[in-house]
Amino acid sequence: MLSWLVEPLQYSFMRQALLASILVGLTCSILGVYVVLRRMAFLGDAIAHTTLPGLVVAYLNHWNLLIGAIISAIITAMGIGWLSRNNRLREDTAIGVVLSGMFALGIVMVSRTQSYRDFCHMLFGNVLAVTQSDLIGITVVCVIVLGILGIVNKEMALTTIDPHHAQTIGLSAERMRYLLLILLALAIVAGIQSVGVVMTTSLLVTPAATASLITRQLKAMFAWSAFFSILSNVLGLYASYYFAVSSGGAIVLACTTLFGFTYIVSGFRRIYRS
Repeated sequence: MLSWLVEPLQYSFMRQALLASILVGLTCSILGVYVVLRRMAFLGDAIAHTTLPGLVVAYLNHWNLLIGAIISAIITAMGIGWLSRNNRLREDTAIGVVLSGMFALGIVMVSRTQSYRDFCHMLFGNVLAVTQSDLIGITVVCVIVLGILGIVNKEMALTTIDPHHAQTIGLSAERMRYLLLILLALAIVAGIQSVGVVMTTSLLVTPAATASLITRQLKAMFAWSAFFSILSNVLGLYASYYFAVSSGGAIVLACTTLFGFTYIVSGFRRIYRS
């Protein structure tokens, strides 16, 4: 049993992949609690997809991909926030407009390149290909996001749970919303390297949704969400190593399996209590 656990860790690429996926999973799972409570799951998916133009521009100009993705994601987040300000547009409508426009721009830019093959890892990710410099970039982004969230956690929690009360005591719910959008954009960018644009949403939504089946207390939700995310990343990476399957896909399937198991167990508990 011990050799089964230790064997993959003999390889530096597996150690780097494990560390990167845990960092990304921890960051996304903590933010994911706010995403689930604020019913912003579609927003996470939109930002993940609209990083494509920034990735393409960075790739073609030989820039760091994280920088291109961050710029594109922040433009998306701020654009959605601006369009939906003062309820001029419903947030889901603003998301749909920005998502379709930015993703279409990315597709057009990809079509102008010589090959689509170079952009496959951007969409589907490859955590096993994370380099030392990638790991440093991911670590910096994760530390920034979690650090800022730790500083404004009380304000963010209050504007999430009771925005009207927050407004009456002088807290700007709109300002906290913009900050959450920016932090969300940064976390999604960090996740792209490990599980790609298509599957980053799962790390944001599924662990937090799983935690919400267990508890409604905010602190407990953070803890359970982080636990399920880290466990999913570890199980997914080990499955990809021993069964030679896609690492990103295995991580997301592990997330989904844990959600399904928790959903069934919580359902039985509810029936038993009634």
